[in-house]
Amino acid sequence: MKKSIPIVCLLLTGIVAAQHGRSRYRRTGNQKSVITPDLERAVTRGHVFLASNQNVRGFWAQDVGFKLNTDYNVTAKQAGHVGVTSLAMMSFLAGGHVPGRGKFGEVLTNGLKYVLSCVKENGYIQDNGSRMYSHAFATLLLAEIYGMTRRKDVRDALQRAITVIVDSQNAEGGWRYQLFARESDMSITVCQVMALRSARNVGITVPRTTIQEAEKYVKRSSVRGMGGRINQWQYRSHGIVNSGGAFRYQLRANARATFPLTAAGVTTLFAAGNYESNLIPPALEYLHSQMRMFNTYFGRHGHYFYYYGHYYAVQAFFVAGGHHWTKYFRIMKRELLQNQNSGGSWPCEVGPGRAFSTAVATLILQIPYQYLPIFQR
Repeated sequence: MKKSIPIVCLLLTGIVAAQHGRSRYRRTGNQKSVITPDLERAVTRGHVFLASNQNVRGFWAQDVGFKLNTDYNVTAKQAGHVGVTSLAMMSFLAGGHVPGRGKFGEVLTNGLKYVLSCVKENGYIQDNGSRMYSHAFATLLLAEIYGMTRRKDVRDALQRAITVIVDSQNAEGGWRYQLFARESDMSITVCQVMALRSARNVGITVPRTTIQEAEKYVKRSSVRGMGGRINQWQYRSHGIVNSGGAFRYQLRANARATFPLTAAGVTTLFAAGNYESNLIPPALEYLHSQMRMFNTYFGRHGHYFYYYGHYYAVQAFFVAGGHHWTKYFRIMKRELLQNQNSGGSWPCEVGPGRAFSTAVATLILQIPYQYLPIFQR
């Protein structure tokens, strides 16, 4: 595995740290104790699987679709998926790989060509009917690549994509599945804010009011106080525990509050530069309290809830650091290493497919590498 860290990543890390000053949260500086040989082998096997399943046109073919209760409604079967492609490429970048160099350089080069080809005239990044999730992941990818390469074509595409996000923010302060929707939801808002944060880190202008309004939306989505109790069937069906510290899907008082949405809420606050909110400590405790049940119902067979939930949870706990991070990653590392298939992939029985699950699983495992600025303080 490539071990050299691009110098621009080091520079950007300093910029990010300088922007946000001191915080009650401190991340453990030495991550060598969790980067073990078995973790590195699992990541390498995952990357080999991804590389061997990339289409010659640069994309990863997966089922394009959207959430439907706890199911996944497929709208384009095994088609080029710009969102999954972006996540897969992010996983290679998180391992210290860069376009055009090294073992996976061609994988990244071809993937970038595909993503750039999906940028529409208005700046929206879309293919085969993909929606705002995919636009945000692709925008985040372009920001991270631009930080490493300073390519003009990447910057131009990135600027246009950011303009789409800024212009489509609604009156609630968030975003929804489609452009210019009136309502917002937490699962879409978090990935837009992460894209905005990454773009700002590399010099793209992002209006301060856009971030401020998104932060207000997240705060209004919090569950203040204890909610009603639910039975095991309800949890298995919806993953809902509306207790204090959680974050809701939408602003409605009866909207569900879950492990993934709470992880998204904390990660959004951190991405907005807010490390001091009094909403964060109870949210972290909520995540700890629900993690075992969430993993039991959604992790064993690779439900997409499991992967997107932990995609945000790992970031929230890593930034929080200390005992929160140590407790979380010990469990997740063990589970992910146990669940990896013999061919290097991770299961995904409900969701886009194994390129998606493998991309996210390897991203989670590589957070301690600290190669990508967006996944750092």
